[in-house]
Amino acid sequence: MTRPTPVRVVLADDERMVRTALRAIVSAEPDLEVVGEAATGAEAVSVVRELRPDVVLMDVRMPHTDGIRATGQILATLDEPPRIVVVTTFENDSYVYDALRAGAAGFLLKRSDPDTLVQAVRLVASSDSLLVPAAVRALATEHARARPAPPAWVAKLTGREREVLRHMADGLTNAEIAHRLAVGPATVKSHVAAVLAKTGTRDRTQAVIAAYEAGFLNAG
Repeated sequence: MTRPTPVRVVLADDERMVRTALRAIVSAEPDLEVVGEAATGAEAVSVVRELRPDVVLMDVRMPHTDGIRATGQILATLDEPPRIVVVTTFENDSYVYDALRAGAAGFLLKRSDPDTLVQAVRLVASSDSLLVPAAVRALATEHARARPAPPAWVAKLTGREREVLRHMADGLTNAEIAHRLAVGPATVKSHVAAVLAKTGTRDRTQAVIAAYEAGFLNAG
């Protein structure tokens, strides 16, 4: 029986001890594989371009090029970029919020237990669910850049797209949204694609952040 291809992970952190700990945790799982490491943001960009991993665990604060800029560069220059998870010490950090706005799929605390970390890697690699929606909501409460008036895309959303966006913010997968709305998964996938196009975002996390900043979602 052929074993499934493991999820390929790159670790980016300027502290060797952190990378060593992350490598031990990730490598202990048979379905995950650490394929590379980076000690700076610039190095992370280079390593990711060379190795094309599925997931990057990215420290948000690194010398020279921080995790925010590295995330933006990776997503802007690769046709099929990896999912990027920011790993941080402080959960309410404006750097983390900026990384999510730049396109990171979610974030984890460095003090997270090993089970939480590996499950997060699996989730972002294989699922369309939002990673830790309550944490994203808390960050938006603290850091969302409120606009004086809603952007034009809000009025362009159909009623169904508005429902789908709210369910996305709650962390529901396409299958769960389909069940909730009594429609087919393909229909939900089309609605999600329309939401991303109208909000001008590349993934669910960015769309949800945009919705909070537009006042469409109540961050409080």
